[in-house]
Amino acid sequence: MSQDAHDARVQVDTPVTTVIRQHPLSDAVGHYEAWLREIIPVAQSFAGHQSVSVIRPHVASDAYTIVLHFDSVANLRKWLDSETRAHLMEKVRPYLRAAEAIDIKTGFEFWFTPPPTGKPAKPYKQFLVTLSAIFPLTIVVPWCLQALFAWIPQSALPGVRQFIVAAVVVGLMVYVVMPRYTRAVSRWLFR
Repeated sequence: MSQDAHDARVQVDTPVTTVIRQHPLSDAVGHYEAWLREIIPVAQSFAGHQSVSVIRPHVASDAYTIVLHFDSVANLRKWLDSETRAHLMEKVRPYLRAAEAIDIKTGFEFWFTPPPTGKPAKPYKQFLVTLSAIFPLTIVVPWCLQALFAWIPQSALPGVRQFIVAAVVVGLMVYVVMPRYTRAVSRWLFR
């Protein structure tokens, strides 16, 4: 499926994670690292940018993995298609062994994408990881929000408390828990 076809399927305002893999030449890693220090602040200045992580190569791979989080596909496309990024990519191209690979993911699919050398996560492992992350949140979040619910009388309306709890749990899952948790259990998850 082409990138444009994938983007057309995803709503424009869907939060999105992009995984970019780049392979610098072994004798150009210093130049590549300097380029990273230049491009990251530029990407962070674009509308909708939420975070960036750089995963440096390990023994089995020479790939740098850059994980970008944007608030929407539209804002991500503005960055990826910008003249600014195109100019910066031209600067680094001589130091890359191959063209970069860009993989755009929305929601849960990103958390269970195996590393380039790994096997896909088995469904039962995805279930166990997701359940073990959500279950404690379903206990802690409502307890933490009790004071808020007591202060806001509208929270007694049917579905309001449940919606607030669900929104907080999903927000924590997407932005805080799952990115760190799946990284922590990745050795088991993708085995």
